[in-house]
Amino acid sequence: MDPDAGLIRRMNQGDDEAIEAFVRKYYPQILGYCCYHLRHRQDGEDVTQETFARFFASLDRYRHYGKAANYLYVIAGNLCRDHLRRRQELPLEDLPQEEAPPADWDTRLDLEAAFRTLPEEIQAVAVLCLLQERKQREAAKILGIGLPLVKYRLRRARELLAQSLGKEALP
Repeated sequence: MDPDAGLIRRMNQGDDEAIEAFVRKYYPQILGYCCYHLRHRQDGEDVTQETFARFFASLDRYRHYGKAANYLYVIAGNLCRDHLRRRQELPLEDLPQEEAPPADWDTRLDLEAAFRTLPEEIQAVAVLCLLQERKQREAAKILGIGLPLVKYRLRRARELLAQSLGKEALP
């Protein structure tokens, strides 16, 4: 039996422990996804909170067909796009300042810069499969595209990232 199905059933019955277990299980993944796309920790936390709030608000209508994580990623992706659209309308002086860089900042900046050079549709697959370590089938469901297209885009992402980083090939 799918462990998420049991959690969903218990959450629909009002079990607070099931809700807490669900959030503990998926919060780090969704937070990482949001922080990557928004490039600011506070914005990532805000959108992650909103993702879970929307999931729980629609829990009575949610039909569990597989992994709940896929549904969370879809909600988070939509909220990230909305947030970025709104943020583009802000004047630059209103944007929050980034936190102090970690010691390995140069490597991280190189990797982020390489990811940002990818075309948007390839970048979406690369983030899910390479950074979030989602399975290709899950990425296909999250993005609403076929598995062969995910495989193609992932292969292309590896090629482009290897070129951008000056390496032979990425695994």
